[in-house]
Amino acid sequence: MSFKKEDFLNKYRIIEEEISCNKIDWSIMEDIYDDFISYKDTYETQAEFIASTLRNHKKIHSVKSRVKDADRLIEKIIRKTQNRKEKHGQDFQFSVENYKEEITDLIGIRAIHIFKEDWEDIHNFILSTWKVNEITANVRDGDDTRRFEELDIQIQSRKSGYRSVHYLIEFFPTSQKVIAEIQVRTIFEEGYGEIDHQLRYSHKKIPEVLALNLLLFNRIAGSSDEMASLINLLNRNWTEMEQKYEKIIEFKDKQIEELRHRISDKTTIEEKDKKEILSGLDNIVLKADLENLTEDLYKTSPIK
Repeated sequence: MSFKKEDFLNKYRIIEEEISCNKIDWSIMEDIYDDFISYKDTYETQAEFIASTLRNHKKIHSVKSRVKDADRLIEKIIRKTQNRKEKHGQDFQFSVENYKEEITDLIGIRAIHIFKEDWEDIHNFILSTWKVNEITANVRDGDDTRRFEELDIQIQSRKSGYRSVHYLIEFFPTSQKVIAEIQVRTIFEEGYGEIDHQLRYSHKKIPEVLALNLLLFNRIAGSSDEMASLINLLNRNWTEMEQKYEKIIEFKDKQIEELRHRISDKTTIEEKDKKEILSGLDNIVLKADLENLTEDLYKTSPIK
């Protein structure tokens, strides 16, 4: 696979001055490109292994995986060089030896779950399965971040409204360490994130009319997450009530049956009186059940 500088610069609109200003040696970019291509099949296998492991978790709805495109890797290296110089010193340059650790999304995994409250189970699963170097909770201003703070998770507020928890995990598919990124988000956050991503890659600057509607969509997605959690809570409460009253009714049915037998065995009671006693007993039990069920549903319902 050939890697032509002219084609690359035209594709990503990167000017020679940007490369020259950061003292980037193009021959090193070619070496990194060739090195990455040589390992890409190994990374594909590792990405699928991570994805398959996550798919085994019962709270995860679906998993996506990808290995970074080689052209996009070089584009990101050029774009991030100035940032790394500020971090490591002005002499820093990307190289074949360091790019696998400096670029943390060579392998990207996305785990999608349905209900917001399922996140913590998935979080604990990731911590117990891999060595996690860094966790970042991307939130929107105004979001409830108390649980992230309690777990000492780094919080990054995004003006775009992007929400997702990112984990950087390390592993050694070869003798060199590689960092992979796992993104965990709800199905509504995924929908918003995909649309936001497409718009930002389609425009250098998002037009105001699109930005305003994207903000509205972000609020709707957030409200949808809250509504899904509410429905999930109501469903759990209702299921618990059903199970509770099935046991109560089963117990009372047994008690009623025993009383019926005892009454039927009493020869001193007229048949008419027996029927009235049994009918009255049934009515009392039914009324009590209905009153208790109504009261319990009211107490457990989050909407009052």
